[in-house]
Formats: sequence, structure tokens, C-alpha cells
Amino acid sequence: MSVVANTSEDMSDKVSAQWARIRARLRAEYGETAYKSWLKPLTFDSIDNGIVRLRVPTRFMRNWIESQYRDRLVTLWTSENPAIEAIEIDHAGARPATPEITPVMTTPEPANGSEETLSLDFSAPLDERYSFDRFIVGKPNELAFAAARRVAEAQAVPFNPLFLYGGVGLGKTHLMHAIAWHIKQTSPEKKIIYLSAEKFMYQFIRALRYKDTMSFKEQFRSVDVLMIDDVQFIAGKDSTQEEFFHTFNALVDQNRQVVISADKSPAEIDGIEDRMKSRLGWGLVAEIHSTTYELRLGILQSKAEQMGCAIPSKVMEFLAHKITSNIRELEGALNRLIAYASLVGRDITLETAQEVLHDLLRANDRRITIEEIQKRVAEHYNIKLAEMHSARRSRAIARPRQVAMYLAKQLTTRSLPEIGRKFGGRDHTTVMHAVKKIDELKGTDSSFAEDVELLRRMLEG
Repeated sequence: MSVVANTSEDMSDKVSAQWARIRARLRAEYGETAYKSWLKPLTFDSIDNGIVRLRVPTRFMRNWIESQYRDRLVTLWTSENPAIEAIEIDHAGARPATPEITPVMTTPEPANGSEETLSLDFSAPLDERYSFDRFIVGKPNELAFAAARRVAEAQAVPFNPLFLYGGVGLGKTHLMHAIAWHIKQTSPEKKIIYLSAEKFMYQFIRALRYKDTMSFKEQFRSVDVLMIDDVQFIAGKDSTQEEFFHTFNALVDQNRQVVISADKSPAEIDGIEDRMKSRLGWGLVAEIHSTTYELRLGILQSKAEQMGCAIPSKVMEFLAHKITSNIRELEGALNRLIAYASLVGRDITLETAQEVLHDLLRANDRRITIEEIQKRVAEHYNIKLAEMHSARRSRAIARPRQVAMYLAKQLTTRSLPEIGRKFGGRDHTTVMHAVKKIDELKGTDSSFAEDVELLRRMLEG
């Protein structure tokens, strides 16, 4: 079979378009400040044998990008071009600059079934930071974490498959990597393949193209552990789905462990055959729920400790309250804040956080409601939301209730009688008293004033 090579100019245009899309994604995901400081200076150098080479002006910038953005760069490049296997980032003094973009796309050779080919072409690289020790456990993810540890530590397959699902950036990939790392360390003789469903599809199509499906089947069906990330991407891909179905069945029949992740439960993934949904639900299906305030705060504290940075507790609490979408965005916000403070020599304060993260915080901007104020204040003071409407008058309950009334007066356009009705049908004079009391306490107790200010900032964004 003859293959017509693309011209250098065609390939250059194609790669330039890929790089432009990747830069746009980075800008949208990390915000203008982080993009201008760290990512905009990145320039494309070349692609050679599946390796993308990027360049930055300084060694310091290279080290920061390596530690903070490498994983996302790899993900974005492989989503644009499945042939990409690795990324190298050089700084200006590392080697002579390449005079022009000269991407070289090599024709992949058919797999030969050797262990070397298996690790090079099939299994994706593992991130050493994604270990069980670095996974922060809370109620939203405790079942998924316990199940992942059981799979990693068990001598016999405990349940097959382990199916982890949840929204973007909640820790599915972290647990997948942690399982693989643990097995590699405790049972190095075991063969593990970890890759995305998209890469599985790419490898299968390549095998079909080169009439080498037997090697493909042998490699995937001879492993001890198969781990497929984001399986929802094979939905609607009939041929890939069929091959995955047979691979899955072969491994389960041999009592080999299968671990799968997705953004939905098996029953909720559209475009997957009913028989596949049934197979995916055979073992243990564990959902990773949206994060809670406590879990987000724990993640921030752990991340700051790993980075060796002392962050004021009020700033941590502010971020944990405001950045609620996912863990990836939360950690990205902390990275941006630390980098900014380091570069410009400013202390990390609530004001700095609001300035640097204004684009992320703006996403939470909305009309503030009394219900939202009550919920936030109840969470902050660790009381039940129902106490906002109750008749209890103990200070532990009454003071947070007064704070909520005060903030309702400050942050909404509701009248005093309307606010009173939202607090269990109280009279407007009760609201007036609460506002006056909180004003007095703010003037005499600086710690209390900081608490109220923190709550106000979190609600205002």
C-alpha cells in the first residue's frame, strides 16, 4: 500500500493550526494573567518522531511550566494529534534555536508484539505526583478512593471492572495513575496498559490500516491490568466499541483486572450498546461527587504544603468557597496566585486573590439571594441551614443568624420586612437590631470583623 506524503508546507500549516488551538485553550482555561506570565512566551519548535519540542526564554520559566502545566500540554497535544507521545520544553540557552518550524511526521511501523513496543506505543506516561498519598479524601470521593486502593493492593481481582465516574477535574485520572503506580511498585512483573479511550481507538485504527490486528489483540489481551480513561469517547464508534467489547470480555474471562473511567455512569453514556453498558456495570461502579467546602480546603492546604508556600487561612477559605467547579481549576487558581505573588513581590492577601483571579471569580458573579447568604453563613459557622429559620436563641445560633441578616441587608435590595420573612417570619425590627449589633461587634472585635468581611467577599466574588 502506497502512502502519499504531505508536503512540508501542508504539514507546517496543519501543526501551526494545532498549536494555535492549543494556545487558545490554555488562555481560556488558565485566564489572562497566567497565560501572559507563563504560557504566551511558549513557542513551538518542532515535532520529531512523536515528540513535540517547545521553547521558553529562561530556565526558571521552563522549570515552572514543567511543574505546573506539562500534563495539560500533553493532554491538549494528544487530543489534537494522537501520534504525539511526549513533550520536551527547552529554554533559550539550552541549545541553538531551530530556524523554522520543520515538523517531521514519521510513518508508524506495525506493532511487533514486543514489550518495548507495548510501552512505547500503547501505554501513556504516568504522572508521579498522582499517588494515593497525595489524594485528599472526603465524603465525595471516599468510595472511589477505597475501591481504587483495594484494586491496587489485592492479590486477586476484587471486582471487575472497577468503573469510576464523575465530572471533569474531580480526581478520576489521579486515582487511575495511583493504581498503576502502586501495582508497578509492589508487583513490577505485572504488565499494565493505561491509556485514554481515544488512544485505544487510534491504535486500533492503525492496526487495521497496517493489517496488524493480531498483534494489537495479543498486546491488549495479554496484560494483567488494563486501564482505559474517558471511555465515553468510544460512544458511537462502532468498530472500536466492538473491539473493546471483545478485549474486555477476554480479560475478564482470564481474571485480569480492568479499570475504567468516564464522565457518566455506564447506564447514562449515550451511543454505547446495551450489552456494553451491562458489561461495564458488572463490577463496582463508584461515583466521585462534586467537591464540598471541606474537601476543597483540604486540597488547597495539601497543595500549598507540597509547594512550600505559606498561604493565609482567610485566603484559603476564600478560594475554597469561591472556586467550586472542580479540583483542577482550584489548584490552577492557587498556582496562579503563588506565581503572581512571587514574580511581583507582593504578599498573598484577599485583595491580591481578587485581583489576580478576577476572571475565575467573575464566573461566579450572579445576583445574590438571601437563600445563598443563609447557606454560606450556615456552612461557615457549621450550623444547620434550618437554624436560620428556627426560634432558637442560643448565641451559637443567634449570632450567625444575625450575620446573615446583616449581609442580606448589605448585599441585596430586599426590604427589612422581606428579609425578616426569609428568617422564619421575623419582624423588621429584629432585622434592624441584627444589623446594628453586627456593626457594633465589627467595631470592637477585629477577628469577627474579618469573618464578616470574608463572607461578604465570598458572596460578592
